[in-house]
Amino acid sequence: MKNIRNFCIIAHIDHGKSTLADRLLDFTQTVTEREKQDQLLDNMDLERERGITIKSHAIQMDYVHNGEPYILNLIDTPGHVDFSYEVSRSIAACEGALLIVDAAQSIQAQTISNLYLALENDLEIIPVLNKVDLPSANPEEVTDDIVDLLGCDPEDVIPASGKTGFGVDNILEAIIDRIPAPEGNPDAPLKALIFDSVYNSYRGIETYFRIIDGSIKKNQKIKFMATGNDYFADEVGTLKLKQEPKKEIKTGDVGYLITGIKTAKEVKVGDTITDFENPTTDNIEGFEDVKPMVFAGIYPVDTEDYEELRASMEKLQLNDASLVFQPESSAALGFGFRCGFLGMLHMEIIQERLEREFNMTVITTVPNVSYHAYTKKEPDEIIIVNNPSDLPDPSKLDRVEEPFIKASIITKSDFVGQVMSLCIEKRGQIINQTYLTPERVELIFEMPLAEIVFDFYDRLKTVSKGYASFDYHPIGMKKSKLVRVDMLLNGQSVDALSSLLHDSNAYSIGKRICEKLKELIPRQQFDIPIQAAIGAKIIARETVKALRKDVTAKCYGGDISRKRKLLEKQKKGKKRMRQVGNVEIPQQAFMAVLKLND
Repeated sequence: MKNIRNFCIIAHIDHGKSTLADRLLDFTQTVTEREKQDQLLDNMDLERERGITIKSHAIQMDYVHNGEPYILNLIDTPGHVDFSYEVSRSIAACEGALLIVDAAQSIQAQTISNLYLALENDLEIIPVLNKVDLPSANPEEVTDDIVDLLGCDPEDVIPASGKTGFGVDNILEAIIDRIPAPEGNPDAPLKALIFDSVYNSYRGIETYFRIIDGSIKKNQKIKFMATGNDYFADEVGTLKLKQEPKKEIKTGDVGYLITGIKTAKEVKVGDTITDFENPTTDNIEGFEDVKPMVFAGIYPVDTEDYEELRASMEKLQLNDASLVFQPESSAALGFGFRCGFLGMLHMEIIQERLEREFNMTVITTVPNVSYHAYTKKEPDEIIIVNNPSDLPDPSKLDRVEEPFIKASIITKSDFVGQVMSLCIEKRGQIINQTYLTPERVELIFEMPLAEIVFDFYDRLKTVSKGYASFDYHPIGMKKSKLVRVDMLLNGQSVDALSSLLHDSNAYSIGKRICEKLKELIPRQQFDIPIQAAIGAKIIARETVKALRKDVTAKCYGGDISRKRKLLEKQKKGKKRMRQVGNVEIPQQAFMAVLKLND
């Protein structure tokens, strides 16, 4: 056990975690020349295309140091703020972390937030200065930044390059010397933490775990403590590039388990595995429950695919434990699910994965956040509003509270003005402003979560020319003056397009949505009024003009009354058509509402 090291790699997005992980795998000869490829651990097509890690990946390496064999369990984690839940789970299974900082970009918001996550779990931190071979790298300056952040010695920071492989031997040496070996009692009853699970269509659910005490053998009868179910361990093994079955996995090691479980609900990430005959008495303290930040409805394009969509979502939830969903129905779209996501990128990825992995084409409604409403009748009773249609009638409403966040934005000092005006436009209040170096500033804002849901991240990148980094955490609910803006098409409310907005920008956003819908809704045989309304009051209107046949074409010369008679006849027909006419809303219309500023 003293020769096992469990560690993860944490960093801001794009600081070179996956590339450095590739070099570690090359150096320890875990992969052969034939199996080599860039971002080897990112095995999803989506991850490759976008160049981001979505899922944390575990792999075991063997390494001989000073003549002694060591087992190194590495978990590569995502860097984007939307996938920080994956990071918190990986950290729970480790004793140490490599904190990677880009020598050209220095410390960014996610670097700090992932570092705090690791420190809360008492992990040993090894700072690594990556990309030192870049012409734009500032190794001395960034090393000073790291020393200020961690309070370590400059000698502790390891310069490295994921591209060339420089410094990888020093990193491996530091992992063995600085990260403590796992502590645990090999003779105690089995106690293991589930930190991930994957759905395999042939073998059922594969559970990834880390053993704290005891050991697990093939065919042993085991029990999951949260669900209380028991199974036989049909296969246990370690996670090399391909799974390697073993007869037994001992204390401190990381491995996988196949029990032939078919239903997604039976495996809970954060659960404790123990022996059925001789169970452990205490549960492992898991990681915090996931808190979805953004809610949106996901509906099948064809209502008959509802059950298939449910099955796909359950399988996807196994692979991504931060997805939360419950059934709901809409008058416009039929049956679907109200889903909770960690952010907009997370929502986009889920939608894309449903299409690619399960061939499900879905319609996504306007995303919003979760509000608390209070009525005049019972002012102490909270009504949780995840969907704008759940908001009580304005005459009965006492007040509405919305979630606020504390946002930390790190940017170059040249862009402070633009970043501030963006945050103030989004109803943010500045709390603090700190110059980390003469060049770099940290701005702390308190702002409503609903304002950053839509396009905040993209616009922040635009105003700061890509230099700002952003991280946030919730600070609770505050009272706000919110109104529900309904969209009416041809006089009928479309519940999937309604949204809760702050009173101050309800008019401008309602007007912009009307204009956007006018562009996107195809013309019919009759006029279609598009209206934005607050309660019974219409605040904006656009009209999609009718396609008309020129009925007066056959009249040349003659009396005007003859033309008028034909036009009146056409008008009556159009009026009747409008009463029975239905307007089809294209999928782009639902998505366009998100991109109002483009």
